[in-house]
Amino acid sequence: MSNIRNMKIQLIRNATLKINYAGKTILVDPMFSVKGAFESYGGIERNPTVNLPIDVSEIIKNVDIVLVTHTHTDHFDETAQKALPKDIPIFCQPADEDKIKANNFINLTVIKDSLQWNGIEISRTSGKHGSGEILNHMGEVSGFVLQSKTEPTVYIIGDSIWVKEVKESLFKYKPEIIITNSGGAYIPDFEETPILMDEKETIKVAKEMPNSTIISVHMESLDHCTVTRNSLREMATKESINDNRLLIPKDGELIEFT
Repeated sequence: MSNIRNMKIQLIRNATLKINYAGKTILVDPMFSVKGAFESYGGIERNPTVNLPIDVSEIIKNVDIVLVTHTHTDHFDETAQKALPKDIPIFCQPADEDKIKANNFINLTVIKDSLQWNGIEISRTSGKHGSGEILNHMGEVSGFVLQSKTEPTVYIIGDSIWVKEVKESLFKYKPEIIITNSGGAYIPDFEETPILMDEKETIKVAKEMPNSTIISVHMESLDHCTVTRNSLREMATKESINDNRLLIPKDGELIEFT
């Protein structure tokens, strides 16, 4: 990765990320609610199950754009919608255009395929937020790929299980950095059908892309997620995926690539 220009990726909490990339700061999937602010997904406790590790004012400081993979509450909540300036540039999938506009954001860009922005190419990818009957309830989700001449390629898979669309994107873009949402979440009425990657599927990503660094997030923040940081690390160790290949950041942790 000799072309890296001090890229930084910070996990805020759940799937909320702050990425410094090619001289710009990208906020991904902002969920700013305090602990217990909204409904339970798994029938265990209200969500989020932990508080933010950083003040909202600090999170949104110096943000150039907001990238929203989809508008489920745990990715773009009411608190974030109130905290973000209404003129902040937001990039989203076509399915969410009307919903975001309805919240009075005036600087919205819909990414159908890909676009160029300040020396960064942002490409939208497909995924599936579950399988079978539950998929009809979950709606459309997207991932995004960041590419720049000065940085490694980053693939944010988003809320998807392992499906052919994800595999195709991995081999099309050959990302050096892959961000997986690895919480292994289930909805109680559909307990046999995961709606996120679990430990096994995360390891599959790592094995399919042996030259990539995997960063796994979307854990230990919501009551319907079954994967913990420890359970994922244990399986990675068992499958000979070392700590340098699979990074599992804590809430608030900053990963620097220098």
